[in-house]
Amino acid sequence: MSKYQDALVRYLEEHPDFIQPTSRYNEILSFVRGGLRDLSISRTTFSWGIPVPNDPDHVIYVWFDALTNYITAVGFPGDEERFERYWPADCHIIGKDILRFHAVYWPTFLMSAGLPIPRKIFAHGWWTVEGQKMSKSLGNVVDPNQLVKEYGVDPIRYFLLREIPFGADGDFSRSALIHRINGDLANDVGNVFSRILTMVNKYCAGRVPPSRDGAQGGGPLAEQIAETFEQVKLHMDNLAFHHALAAIWDLVDTLNKYLDATAPWHLAKKEGGEKELEGVLSRSLAALRAVAVLLYPFCPTTAQRMWGMLGLPGTVEEQRIEEARLWGALPEGLEIATPTPLFPRIEA
Repeated sequence: MSKYQDALVRYLEEHPDFIQPTSRYNEILSFVRGGLRDLSISRTTFSWGIPVPNDPDHVIYVWFDALTNYITAVGFPGDEERFERYWPADCHIIGKDILRFHAVYWPTFLMSAGLPIPRKIFAHGWWTVEGQKMSKSLGNVVDPNQLVKEYGVDPIRYFLLREIPFGADGDFSRSALIHRINGDLANDVGNVFSRILTMVNKYCAGRVPPSRDGAQGGGPLAEQIAETFEQVKLHMDNLAFHHALAAIWDLVDTLNKYLDATAPWHLAKKEGGEKELEGVLSRSLAALRAVAVLLYPFCPTTAQRMWGMLGLPGTVEEQRIEEARLWGALPEGLEIATPTPLFPRIEA
């Protein structure tokens, strides 16, 4: 392995985004600069494993054969077409405790074989519970299956991806989880969704009203939707899931403020306010469609429920970002469902 020290240092210096987050990059760069020693890839103290060619007393050590599974799984060396399609990997997502194997050993193995190395390696952190490491002896292990039974899978997915930056260590607490469910999910997304659908049912007989906008309509709301899609794409590419969700919640906040500013309940009573009311509700429904698409990677079941209650055909997973980010009113006359709570509040 020492043979590849200079090459690996040079690669790391030329590709500062190769290892994420930055703290892990600095850790590995410092380690490699400190000098690489040759690595034994076989053992004689046990017999199970892959025999070393021409020396049956040795078997290949687990980290060598385990890492090569990444390339043999995608066709190497027999299926060249498949291998070229899938390799090099865009990103290895690993636990921080096995970073050295993936960011030092694995690249040197590949360099030795004359094969390209992965484009990015991302090391995620660990979860503690109420400030303590999870431990069977402490009895503080959190069972995710039990959490899902209590709170639902979408709220748990949302909490884990929103609460801490992906890559950092995080602390789990039920109070923080309940705060996210009641605040972000029930009060923000759930409330704005229910408000809009309730008003469509009340003021438009449960049908999508005329848009009252041209093809380029929508104004600031349409502009923020397009900008939100751009931000989410950028953050997802960087595995910054908490930033992606924050951008979606900025859009939800804007939609709530839009309703408060336009006050559809006053327009419904205002003489001659019908067209203005229809425009406001049409724009609001278009924004909800965008929120459903944006929310899908994080809360897929809830996003599909939103899609269904909006009366939209097909499934939300079939939608394409290139189309969803473009402004467009829902089809006039489309039947809207009576809303049911997306995220019921949790009473602690």
